[in-house]
Amino acid sequence: MADEFRGSVELGLQLSKRIYYGNEPSMKPPKQPPAMAKWPSPEVEDHLPKAPMVYAEISDPSIVDNPDILSYQPYVYGRCKPPALIPLHMYGIEVKVDCYLDMAFVTVSGSWRLHCVASGRSCDCRVAIPMGEQGSVLGFDIDASRGSYHTQLLTVEDAGDLDGLAKAEYGGLLKANLFTLKIPKVAGGSKLSVKTSWSQKLLYQDDKFSLSVPFSFPAYVTPPGKLSKREKILLTINSGTGTEILCETATHPLKVLSHEVEKLGFLYESEVFTWSRADFEFSYTISSGDIHGRLLLQPPPPNDCDQREMFAFYLFPGDSHNRKVFRKKVVFLVDISGSMKGASIENVKKAVLSSLSNLNQDDFFNIIAFNGEAHLFSSSMELASLETLQQAREWMSSKLIAEGYTNILLPMNQALHMVSHGSNSISFIFLITDGAVENERDICNLVKVYCTKETGLAFPRISTFGIGKDLFLALFVEKQMQLYPSTIQDLSYRCPVIMSGRYKGTLPKSLKVHGILADMTAFITDVTVHKAEDVPLDNVMLELFMILEPNMF
Repeated sequence: MADEFRGSVELGLQLSKRIYYGNEPSMKPPKQPPAMAKWPSPEVEDHLPKAPMVYAEISDPSIVDNPDILSYQPYVYGRCKPPALIPLHMYGIEVKVDCYLDMAFVTVSGSWRLHCVASGRSCDCRVAIPMGEQGSVLGFDIDASRGSYHTQLLTVEDAGDLDGLAKAEYGGLLKANLFTLKIPKVAGGSKLSVKTSWSQKLLYQDDKFSLSVPFSFPAYVTPPGKLSKREKILLTINSGTGTEILCETATHPLKVLSHEVEKLGFLYESEVFTWSRADFEFSYTISSGDIHGRLLLQPPPPNDCDQREMFAFYLFPGDSHNRKVFRKKVVFLVDISGSMKGASIENVKKAVLSSLSNLNQDDFFNIIAFNGEAHLFSSSMELASLETLQQAREWMSSKLIAEGYTNILLPMNQALHMVSHGSNSISFIFLITDGAVENERDICNLVKVYCTKETGLAFPRISTFGIGKDLFLALFVEKQMQLYPSTIQDLSYRCPVIMSGRYKGTLPKSLKVHGILADMTAFITDVTVHKAEDVPLDNVMLELFMILEPNMF
């Protein structure tokens, strides 16, 4: 689908050359980046949007013309299948970003004109929204020439009465973090006002939060003529930590609007002749030298059918530069049954190789490929040395051949025994399969029995990755309480622990968190309880739920 989209935009840009803007030099459209004859750069080749964009869907190329100045070009015969996509001229863009904990809520408002369709003719238009890390669309409000449109989130059950073909026609994810939506029958020469919102995760690494919002517009969306245009970004940060926020980097010049202990406000606003060619990026740190956390409480909204109290708990690793990290023991369980043949097994190979490259040389790993039998890379855990990793690559290339049926019980039992020895490392098991098996309860019981015997570091972290729909992996999850995520993850220097949920009753004014560091020493830290007055926990909980349960929406 992404390749088809690229091709449609390429065709649309060719069709847009038919548009006549008059003899005045200032009215000429901006020149597009020159393409090299034989080896075009990735920027020229890749027409996927890198900022919010609107396109005209052109099936009948004869309607392509300037709605203000007819060019009387020769008639074009034939149809465009799939439709060509002509990027519309943009006349204004405004972005509002609100950051809470490790999430950002982005709202974009912009105006575009259907400059490429003759007056009296019409076509469908398509909005394309690229989002940041783990983006989730929250809604659209659109004003067009022949109506206004509003979207809302529905669960899969609530949307069940919609026709499947119609739902696909409206839009959806073109690829990860790229959402499109169709606007029907827009009149040539008319303006469109689009307001959209989405949520995305803030990246955390080296004690620093990083925000990246797609804001890089191609030259061909700039209207012709020397028109002054305005672009605006409003950024607010509420860490909820009660500690000072320290700004690190910013790609656009920002004016400080407010500065409090745990809150910051910034504004970028500029009159421009050409739109921004760089994504908006901003990074900041939360000052604290040690592990620290907080528990935020908030009553539910009055109109919420669930009137339990809401909470969000976070724990930050603090300054981790001189802190020792745990050794890891990792076992990859890879399904090589016949149903994995083709793209599935090739994509799994790439994913496992990518994961292996992230191991440290003092980590241990093994690979178990399984169909009706189990095929081990090694009979024991191996150090992730450069030589051993190369041997693993060669072994995967020759042994990961899809054939046979699926038996998960045997390799899971072997993996559990492999990671059970040793107390100074963290154990991980990654199960990758596309199969539904008949003895799924036996597999779950095996894991339960093993896990009841182990605690602390010896308790394995089991992650399941399903390919396709016929899977039993949901049986590994037992919903005993409303908590997102459903288990407490490890505190990583690359990722703070952030959890949210609902509760009944009364909580103490402070809590204690106990843990074990990589040097095997214990740590205890006090966590204070606060009312979250300016942090919308209901939105934070919804975002976590959408990330963990994407198939519900």
